[in-house]
Amino acid sequence: MLTYIEPLYRPPSEADSLILQVTIGCSYNRCSFCSMYRSKRYEERSWDELKAEIDYVAEEYPSTRRVFLADGDALNINTEYMLKILDHLYRSFPKLERVSCYAMPKNLLQKSKQELVALRDAGLKLLYIGIESGSDTVLRKVTKGATSKGIIDGCLKAKSAGIQLSCMLILGLGGRRYSMEHAIASARVVSAIVPEYLAALTLLLDDVVRDEFMSKFGEPFEPLSDVEVLDELKMLVEHIEPREGKIIFRANHASNPYPIKAVLPDDRARTIALIDELKARPDRLKPSYLRRF
Repeated sequence: MLTYIEPLYRPPSEADSLILQVTIGCSYNRCSFCSMYRSKRYEERSWDELKAEIDYVAEEYPSTRRVFLADGDALNINTEYMLKILDHLYRSFPKLERVSCYAMPKNLLQKSKQELVALRDAGLKLLYIGIESGSDTVLRKVTKGATSKGIIDGCLKAKSAGIQLSCMLILGLGGRRYSMEHAIASARVVSAIVPEYLAALTLLLDDVVRDEFMSKFGEPFEPLSDVEVLDELKMLVEHIEPREGKIIFRANHASNPYPIKAVLPDDRARTIALIDELKARPDRLKPSYLRRF
C-alpha cells in the first residue's frame, strides 16, 4: 500500500495523478514565505520502500497515466537513483504518459545537461519550478537561496534538455515598496525562460512562518491590498515578452482574488482590460477568508 508522511502537496494540475513520495520534505526548506515542509526533516526513501509501493499500485491501478513525485524537490536525488525509479514506473504502468515533480533552481544547476537529457529520455517530462520573483532584492529578502541569473540558467538548461517547465511567481512577495521591481523583474526572467506554463499565486503567510518572514525581510513589510495585487499582476502581464513561442498563463490559484487564464502574449490586451475592470469592481473579488495557499 501507499504510505505518505503528511502534509502532502502537489500542483493543482496533478489532481488526477498517482502521487509517489520519493523524498520527504524539502532539501533547502529555508524560504521564509513557505511553511509547506517545516514539520519534516529532508530524507530520501529507500528503493525497497518505493519498489514495494510501485508494485502494489501497479496491481491496483494498472491504467495509471500520470505520476507526480513528491515532496518538495524530488529532483534533488541522485540521477542514477531517479533513473532507476523512472525505469520501474514505466515498466510497471504500460499506459504511463508522464512523470513530473517539483524542482528548485539549485537542483537544475547541480545536474549536468547530460543528466537532464537522460532523465527526459527516461520519462521525466515536466518540472514545477518556483521562481517566486525575478528581483534579486526580493529573492534575497525572502531567503529563496537563488538569484535571477541562477534561475534563468537552470531553467534554460532544463529546456535545452527537452523538459517542459511549469513556473510559479508569488504576487505581493516584495510588499508595497518593491512591487514594481518585483513585477517587472519577474516578467524579465519569465521572458528569458519562456516556460510552457506560468502560474501566479498571491502571498498568504502561514502563522508558522509569519514572524520569520517579517524578521528576514529586514525592513517593515507592507502587504498589498487586493487592488494593489491587481496592479502588480497588470504590470507583470504588460512586461512579459517571450523571446519566442507562447506561455500558457494562469492566475487561478485558490490564493488569488480572481481567477484569470490567458495565453501570452496573444491575450495581453484582453487580460489587461479584465484586470482594469476588476479594479473598478472590487466587489467581484473573492473575499480573503475564502482563499488559501
